[in-house]
Amino acid sequence: MKYYIIAGEASGDLHGSNLIKSIYKEDTAANIRFWGGDLMEKAGGTLVKHYRELAFMGFAEVILNLKTILGNIKKCKTDIAHFNPDVIIFIDYPGFNMRIAKWAKARGIKTHYYISPQIWAWKENRITAIKRDFDALYIILPFEKDFYEKKHHFPVHFVGHPLIDAINNRKVSTEAAFRKEHNLDNKPIIALLPGSRKQEITKMLSVMLSVVNKFHDYQFVIAGAPSQEYSFYQKFLKNENVHFIANKTYDLLSVAHAALVTSGTATLETALFKVPEVVCYKGSWVSYQIAKRIITLKYISLVNLIMDREVVKELIQDEFNTKNLVVSLANLLEPECRNRILEDYQELEKQLGGAGASDKTAKLIVGAIS
Repeated sequence: MKYYIIAGEASGDLHGSNLIKSIYKEDTAANIRFWGGDLMEKAGGTLVKHYRELAFMGFAEVILNLKTILGNIKKCKTDIAHFNPDVIIFIDYPGFNMRIAKWAKARGIKTHYYISPQIWAWKENRITAIKRDFDALYIILPFEKDFYEKKHHFPVHFVGHPLIDAINNRKVSTEAAFRKEHNLDNKPIIALLPGSRKQEITKMLSVMLSVVNKFHDYQFVIAGAPSQEYSFYQKFLKNENVHFIANKTYDLLSVAHAALVTSGTATLETALFKVPEVVCYKGSWVSYQIAKRIITLKYISLVNLIMDREVVKELIQDEFNTKNLVVSLANLLEPECRNRILEDYQELEKQLGGAGASDKTAKLIVGAIS
């Protein structure tokens, strides 16, 4: 069978790579072509376009790069038509993927959505297009099943969260080996996860680093995104107590004592590694003003959304400043706060449905098109 997969971000590359491995287990003769990244390429198949060329963040940034985005959509349609797949598997990235799905469905191509768009957060009216344009949805958050099936009468498959598999399947090294490899001393580590796009890293990292001199008993380590070169981070590395490690986020989280994390998938990854965290977010003024008028959620982090209460502290927009970050991080380092968060993390993992998301999804997709 021929499979066309579209992932437009780093997290999609991770989950897409594990899905590709699972598809090959179900269909050893699979012919896979995809938009994604390095991890998907290592898993097998043919890379058409790297997600680094697709990452535009926020309303204003999308408008400024509209010509490029429309060009990518046209190229994708042309490539799909030439490849003529048995199924297209869309991974998150809704602004792009839903446009392709509408076009593909009208041409009789099977359309399956793995990691469906978060329309429960905003743009709920997209449910009409989802019902029209997708043959199957594979959801990864427990509350999404009721949202789709009870509220909107659209059957979905809850497969569990693929991060559990990604974390369980990674190669593990000892903490001592990690510290030695990266010239880290024995002080506890505070991990800084400022995101993967240049716009968000620039906004987030300077504020995160502004607290370093308040915590001399700790060392801070920036998790470098695979989508960015080291040269981009160099301007941020001016303090001897700040280190930089690229493409080793999971290894870093496995030894971290606490973390400052930009809102997104990384907040859930950090929780699954049992690292107490402060969740941070700051967008452009225009993007934030638009977002706060159309998003009505109580929380922005997946941790708090899944648990439906504040498990981790969130600092958003103007609240994300040095003073608040110092207070929040200091609180995070107190034993009572840490223990409470770690207990909540145990409950969080139970709610996520256990391991095997990639295998479950691959089995369902292959079975549906065979």
